[in-house]
Amino acid sequence: MDLPTDLLGFRDELLRDAERAKLDALRRFLETEARPHLADWWERGESPAHLRAGLAALGLEDDPALTGEDGELSAAYVGFKHFELQRFDASIGTLYGGQVGMFRTVVRAGGSPAQVAELDPLIVRFARTGCFALTEPAHGSDVARGLETVAERDGSAWRITGRKRWIGNASISDLILVIAKGADDAQAKAFLVPRTAAGVTVEDITGKIALRMVRNADIVLDGVRVEESARLPRIESFADLGRILAQLRYVVAWNAAGMQAGAYEAALGYALRREQFGRPIAGFQLVQEKLARMLGNATATLALAVRLTELQARGALTAEAAALAKDWTATRTRETVALGREIGGAEGIRVEHDLARFFADAEALYTFEGTHEMNALIVGRAVTGLSAFTR
Repeated sequence: MDLPTDLLGFRDELLRDAERAKLDALRRFLETEARPHLADWWERGESPAHLRAGLAALGLEDDPALTGEDGELSAAYVGFKHFELQRFDASIGTLYGGQVGMFRTVVRAGGSPAQVAELDPLIVRFARTGCFALTEPAHGSDVARGLETVAERDGSAWRITGRKRWIGNASISDLILVIAKGADDAQAKAFLVPRTAAGVTVEDITGKIALRMVRNADIVLDGVRVEESARLPRIESFADLGRILAQLRYVVAWNAAGMQAGAYEAALGYALRREQFGRPIAGFQLVQEKLARMLGNATATLALAVRLTELQARGALTAEAAALAKDWTATRTRETVALGREIGGAEGIRVEHDLARFFADAEALYTFEGTHEMNALIVGRAVTGLSAFTR
């Protein structure tokens, strides 16, 4: 299972045999269980939640053959796992990564030892599902200073009131990890709220052009009562939450590299099959030039992802480096998927050939984890010493 986009040989150099074998098993599972249905699921906006059991059975997170002496997975393996999922489909990547990436990371870093001991084994097996609810209808990139969801003390418990928006996997999760500000101190707090709790309303967002297989949701919390035991005690401020989320900053480059790899492979496959003027269009100079640019973008993005991972592993990845990487890799992804769609011509706008799916899903990658403009301002502040953010 050589990766056509790994021209620099990172996979063989950075991964152990057990890690490569596990990722090969993931690819086989996706090709067998999901590939025949992808176009139909995407067109109908259907979440393949049933795949979670099969993905969990692969043991991608808790196989002892994968963990080091510290019991943790290597950062390179985690990166290539995200690469492989995004290379196949961004929605399936979100279906899996929202659970074992975002939700699990916040629980493990923000929860008490007892909470982690109880939940972590269930999370990796998808026996207890969850989602992360931070953004709100009026607050995305500015949510740290504009958070409107409030948690108020109610005796020994809490009452949570507010709204959340764009929460991935919310409709198919047991628990919603809600970030709210304390009514007394205005500091960020995190609560594990059962999706079926009284006062919780979850409504899927429809009409999307990207990530159509992800069940993003609007959530209303109307005086929802939760016990103190549902609060993650190691999150007492936005600074705490920021430190936790910083653990995931390097992943966005792997997602971008994977999406570009998938788009490139789809475009190459189509160009080899499609004939014009009596020969495959892959043999024409204009098409080869586009393929070369796509492969160059994907290769450079993968190289950047590897470097970010090295920095992350030794605690040296800065916010401005992560912002620059997100900005650059997302922009390259937009270019790469557009080139692939061009190679497909009229057929490039049909989801059957995968090119249209990558083309549309790249818009979500371009937007989440900080928009182009927000990341540019973070970089600009770092290089000039002057903040262009306004209030």
